[in-house]
Amino acid sequence: MRNPVIILNTLSKHSNIPNYKFERLYRILFNEEMFFVAYQRIYSKQGNMTSGTDGKTVDNMNISRVQKLIDTLKDESYKPHPAKRVYIPKKDGKMRPLGIPSFDDKLVQEVVRMILEAIYEGYFENTSHGFRPTRSCHTALSSIQKGFTGTKWFIEGDIKGFFDNIDHNVLIAILSERISDEKFLRLIRKFLNAGYFEQWKYYKTYSGTPQGGIISPILANIYLDKFDKDMAEYISMFDKGKRRRCNPAYNKPCNKRNNLKRKLKGETEPSKIKELKEEIDALKKEMFSISWGLAMDEQFKRMRYVRYADDFLIGVIGSKADCEQIKADITQYMSAKLKLELSAEKTLITNAKTPAKFLGFEIHVPVSNSTKRNENDYAVRSFTKNVVLSVPSDAIFKKLQHYDAVKIDTHDGTNKWVAKERGYMIGKTAEDILCQFNLEIVGFYNYYSIANNIAKAGGTFGYIMEYSLYKTLAQKLNSSIRKINCKYRKNKVFSIPYTDKNGMAQRRVLYNGGFKRKTFCASDSKVDKIPNTILTPRPRLVERLLMRRCELCESEAELTMHHVRTLKNLQMDSPWEQNMLKRNRKTLAVCPECYRKIISYGK
Repeated sequence: MRNPVIILNTLSKHSNIPNYKFERLYRILFNEEMFFVAYQRIYSKQGNMTSGTDGKTVDNMNISRVQKLIDTLKDESYKPHPAKRVYIPKKDGKMRPLGIPSFDDKLVQEVVRMILEAIYEGYFENTSHGFRPTRSCHTALSSIQKGFTGTKWFIEGDIKGFFDNIDHNVLIAILSERISDEKFLRLIRKFLNAGYFEQWKYYKTYSGTPQGGIISPILANIYLDKFDKDMAEYISMFDKGKRRRCNPAYNKPCNKRNNLKRKLKGETEPSKIKELKEEIDALKKEMFSISWGLAMDEQFKRMRYVRYADDFLIGVIGSKADCEQIKADITQYMSAKLKLELSAEKTLITNAKTPAKFLGFEIHVPVSNSTKRNENDYAVRSFTKNVVLSVPSDAIFKKLQHYDAVKIDTHDGTNKWVAKERGYMIGKTAEDILCQFNLEIVGFYNYYSIANNIAKAGGTFGYIMEYSLYKTLAQKLNSSIRKINCKYRKNKVFSIPYTDKNGMAQRRVLYNGGFKRKTFCASDSKVDKIPNTILTPRPRLVERLLMRRCELCESEAELTMHHVRTLKNLQMDSPWEQNMLKRNRKTLAVCPECYRKIISYGK
């Protein structure tokens, strides 16, 4: 049986060859080792303890379960179960549909996902950042900050109901361009057509990929890679000129200053030297108030593009008419080639001086004549035309509102943010409340740490959260903010003492690391430092199953893996819970007899 690393790297070697056709992929699904790796990758996610429409979860996982799954794939009798549809709230208040597949289907999807990732990762464009290894929102934003310098206009792109409107036939046709294996393509179509249950009623799926499905993100990237490649071609035709023409209004004081500099070199009289230097300084200030290049140069145009999932941002150096044409061309391409629709209310053309919104940030390109000294001690306009990333004030308020940590206090006609207690948390211990606040503060900071205004925004967020913590603890302990600070603040550090599970005295400290801006230091995405190399996790769970020794009673038998959602809900009143807590593991490889005892316990 071939090693999954060898299989995936063999596929990956041909990933960046545009016209290469991949064959005999379906037989990879007969490899048990691929399923062992898939199991190791996904087992720890809490959602796996939620049953699908087949009533099964990750619990009771064993080798025979994998073998039975492979047998159904071999004779093509495998049929994915319909997903269980639930709804989760979106930021705009609407509800997003989420499909929960059965765990067996998740295993198959993860193996398919690994195969597709090996085939396509080297083929995708560098402008794509969503759902890809080593890429994130930060890599997308960093590429905008580095590549969109001098942008005049932004086009904010949003595809209407993208995941629900992916055309199955178009997707299969796109996959067929690189995959020549009908069985493998039929399997993907089975997932697309599996349907879903909502309130115990079955619905067929005629379009879209199941949101929540493991293969949905990579299928979405494969679908929109067509758009990425079309945009790369569009940009190559749109870009015009090598450099912007010089502004005649700038040339006049520049030439005069250069003449005075030459005259200064031959001047010996002190009064004349002083007079010439003053004239040169005056001309220099005049130059800093004028743009070096022509603001609207029809002979110089540039276009840049970045996509994250179904959101994209285009930067244009050109006219608004150019942007209108670009938007019309994109709309036409989406409709004709991908059968998708751009959201009219969310696809906006914005002047770069006005902030555009992308991935929760506001992005604009200021025009500033402010100067600073460079490494050669020359005054340069280093602030103008550079991209600025900002945390929107409404993002701060919405996040605080989401945590129920803020309220609006209206006084004398002005609105003021005021921290409020979070009453729903008072049932927790004081140290756990502090821990939760720390996680939320650090989470906010980590995401927005690359913003230019993070010091101010983070300070505001941290201040409200800090006082919300004080008020929450005061409500819990029937005390006041002043008394809470007197009790827990020492040497300007707010911390809560507690005893850990080993009986050791500990202190939990309120986050006090500040909100300094971080520079994102991702390596150049165009450089593959370890070409064609895919690493897979070692399947330690399966190794424990293959040991054939029960971790509870130590008898020899065919083992099954018992899973729990979290350790914190376990008690010490049963041998298996004591065992799991002692090992600090959410899994336990047990014999059938012990497993029966576990599942019957408490019934």
